[in-house]
Amino acid sequence: MQNIIAIIWDFDKTLVDGYMQDPIFKEYNVNASDFWKEVNTLPGKYREEGVKINTDTIYLNHFINYVRKGIFKGLNNAKLKSYGDMQKFYPGIPDIFKTTSELLNDDPVCKEYNIRVEHYIVSTGFAEVIRGTSIMKYVKEIWGCELIEHETEDGNKELGEIGYTIDNTTKTRALFEINKGPGINVNSKLTDAQRRVDFRNMIYIADGPSDVPAFSVVKGRGGATFAIYPKGHQKAFEQVERLREDGRIDMFAEADYTDNTTASMWICNKIREFATRIIHEEQAKRANDNTAPTHLV
Repeated sequence: MQNIIAIIWDFDKTLVDGYMQDPIFKEYNVNASDFWKEVNTLPGKYREEGVKINTDTIYLNHFINYVRKGIFKGLNNAKLKSYGDMQKFYPGIPDIFKTTSELLNDDPVCKEYNIRVEHYIVSTGFAEVIRGTSIMKYVKEIWGCELIEHETEDGNKELGEIGYTIDNTTKTRALFEINKGPGINVNSKLTDAQRRVDFRNMIYIADGPSDVPAFSVVKGRGGATFAIYPKGHQKAFEQVERLREDGRIDMFAEADYTDNTTASMWICNKIREFATRIIHEEQAKRANDNTAPTHLV
């Protein structure tokens, strides 16, 4: 087990105000509300046809259909990545990533025990958009939906197939992959000592009920959970308050990560709290090693 404190972020409505696809709709002059209404009708449509679908990721098929119809003409992975620069981040992003990444750097005891902070993003959105954002220089790894390109008749590339998906349930698989470490099969049996990130050292940050499976995994294994809601949004406030009442989250705050806000102070305090626990556990291990029985002389 390595002494890593992992901050794991959702993306839409957690880091950005709205959905990451908003700049795409704007560029192609597509009404976002109409698009999502169409997506919301698809589960019922396919249910009537006797087809079972994943409601979290059916929007990907709708995006590809828009590409095929020429509505999103020329949309490919390079363009998706370019939309990363157009994301409307909440206040304090990306500064909170830098602040928390460096929070323990000047603590000599944390250095002695190699305690450090890493950031991860687990999203049902487009991985390629996230890769184009300014926060990527602070992020260890991301999980998101990947799309495969096809070559068009004029020799260009367009999105044509779904390659990999993350939904609100399989986000938990990403958590176990973070726990075990890169290159380790998620089904592999490992001892606690062999795992890279202890669940007790995870902080999961998201915006609402769709993240309940991930909240449950992290909180149920001793980690910390935090929810965000947009300032002044009564319905979103009520949702996160219910999550707190139900024991899904430890705390929530307005979506503002600037210094001295509730979100910033809570996250930084939780990192220090985790670091203190890790130090005490490491010191206890050393003490036990030093008191091991020896041969009598």
